[in-house]
Amino acid sequence: MSQTKNVGIVGVKAPEKTCDDKNCPFHGDLKVRGMIFEGKLIKYRANKSGVFERVYLYYNSKFKRYERRRSRIRVHIPPCLDVKEGDNVIIGECRPIAKSVSFVVLGKVSS
Repeated sequence: MSQTKNVGIVGVKAPEKTCDDKNCPFHGDLKVRGMIFEGKLIKYRANKSGVFERVYLYYNSKFKRYERRRSRIRVHIPPCLDVKEGDNVIIGECRPIAKSVSFVVLGKVSS
């Protein structure tokens, strides 16, 4: 499984490193489908997992103004990607990998 696949998402390039992770969308069997988000990786934990945070605006109709909200999503990080805490990344939805992990990091966003 060392052959690199195209995940089919515009703006996402395949990594140069290879890995043998079965939950890698580029080198394994994981398919990406559903929602795509862009935000910041705020925690990088052991066992190839991390926490992603996205900030969005919500319109509060009672006070007729917008408020800033955030959501945190647990993600799987393939070992072939060079990401660290504080990087802006793109994540995609996939099948459930663990009890609370249903997203995978697809790559860094060049800023």
